[in-house]
Amino acid sequence: MAVQPFRLPCGSRTLDLSRPQVMGILNVTPDSFSDGGRYNRIDAALRHAEQMLEAGATIIDVGGESTRPGAPPVSAEEELQRVAPVVEQLVCRLDALVSVDTSSPALMREAALLGAGMINDVRSLSRDGALQAAAQGNLAVCLMHMQGEPQTMQDSPQYDDVTTAVRTFLADRVAACEAAGIARERLLIDPGFGFAKTLAHNLSLFRHMQTLHDLHLPLLVGVSRKSMIGKVLGREVDQRLAGSLALAALAVQQGAHILRVHDVAETVDVLRMLEAVAEAD
Repeated sequence: MAVQPFRLPCGSRTLDLSRPQVMGILNVTPDSFSDGGRYNRIDAALRHAEQMLEAGATIIDVGGESTRPGAPPVSAEEELQRVAPVVEQLVCRLDALVSVDTSSPALMREAALLGAGMINDVRSLSRDGALQAAAQGNLAVCLMHMQGEPQTMQDSPQYDDVTTAVRTFLADRVAACEAAGIARERLLIDPGFGFAKTLAHNLSLFRHMQTLHDLHLPLLVGVSRKSMIGKVLGREVDQRLAGSLALAALAVQQGAHILRVHDVAETVDVLRMLEAVAEAD
């Protein structure tokens, strides 16, 4: 479907969203659901980031706190120690456009000083001081839908209409950002697949995702290797590539601007094929 193209200010850079872009996931945690512990040393993290950039990622999303269901909380100090050195090296050594996956105001401020371009917050700047910290910088801000906290979000999520609930929540958070002085042109939205949602919720939300374009903001979609794929296909985490790529293609057809993925090269191939077909006579 045709959706509005955007140019997203990301700190000192601007991200052209006239075509879909790929965000590569870099977890510097010991306990993430898919690749926990693989990249929590700075040399391994940089090698993996370089590989993703070479494969076609335009953004590297660095996270220092696992948000898988039931994940234990991480202190702001520990998260800062995990993430800040990696962000610094990604910017200085690889000249990468860096997104920081965090809800911590302290890390948001530090990331801006280190040259990051985006804040990707699963809690939509709801922690004390987060709105103010985001307003102080010039970074893009991704607002994601979630109910509760990662520790409890999957206990019993309920909605009358999940798509309407997600849209209403995101519209409210956008309004809060604007009231705090964050320019609307710096905002993007994420439906939050897998966060406080059953399989039925995820599938319904995905099917009706185009409704979110009513907010007139860039749309980020992250479904790579998630449990919704495992539940439909009966696949373990390391066997979910085909399902991830199928959803990536469907997300682009529904107007997604950024795909947040683990498997960058394969996702870039999907985008190239979609573009080739779209440009054919």
